Amino acid sequence: MVSLGSAAALTSPPGLLSFLDKVMGGGSGVSRIGKDLAFGSNGQTLDVWRPVGPVVKRPVVIFWYGGGWYKGNRRAYGFAARAFAKAGFVVVVPDYRKVPQIRFPAMLQDGADAVKWTRDHIGEFGGDPAQIVLSGHSAGAYTVAMLTLDQRWLKAVGVDPRIVKAAAPLCGPYDFYPWTSDSARDAFKGAADPAMTQPITFARADAPPMLLVTGTADTTVRPRNAIHLAARLKTLGGRVELINYPNQTHEGVVMALSVPFRGRSPALADSVAFFNRSLAAR
Repeated sequence: MVSLGSAAALTSPPGLLSFLDKVMGGGSGVSRIGKDLAFGSNGQTLDVWRPVGPVVKRPVVIFWYGGGWYKGNRRAYGFAARAFAKAGFVVVVPDYRKVPQIRFPAMLQDGADAVKWTRDHIGEFGGDPAQIVLSGHSAGAYTVAMLTLDQRWLKAVGVDPRIVKAAAPLCGPYDFYPWTSDSARDAFKGAADPAMTQPITFARADAPPMLLVTGTADTTVRPRNAIHLAARLKTLGGRVELINYPNQTHEGVVMALSVPFRGRSPALADSVAFFNRSLAAR
């Protein structure tokens, strides 16, 4: 019998993928130990995942899903949470408000609130607030890049931006003005200075180490976004690595986090190795 939760997972492509990931073994050895946990002041909620077994202090990944700023939900991305949890991390997957109810910078404010909650509460779930790294896909990767590079958002909620020890955004928009897609125009409509919406504007030498992942066949968020940001960071003396997977599409990169499609690319292994190197180097 398919549970109500499983049935709901079948209503979107990421949800279906998460369902398949679970039944194909992605759920073994991990547990969602926090569900529908409230954070922030706008009704946001998040889930927490971790490896099963003894509770020991583990590094933490906060993962933001994509969806063009107007769709998506955390439950459909259980496959990403399970992937990082099986690699030894405590994983936080937050929701955030969507267009058209909000526009820039509300998604970043929600992201900052999620980091603040993680700082304050992740120890209760076996996570180490001194070892927080960020990841996400597409619109979620935008949040990752902005929270990593633009210090305003974490400072605004009383969080030291140095709490972010590393970031590995997947297929994100970092240098995308003028806006050419309807979703971007809707999300950033009314921004007083478009340059202040662009992660590349905030590239700096002292930013946390970043792994920028993209695919040569990504026609949704062009690889030039990652290529341009990597080049800017390198010019400034920042710590950055760039991986542009041959023949990988926008969806294919994040799908490779799941058990059914893990053979498509080493996106998971590369991200985990990068996080482990970055945390060890501290």
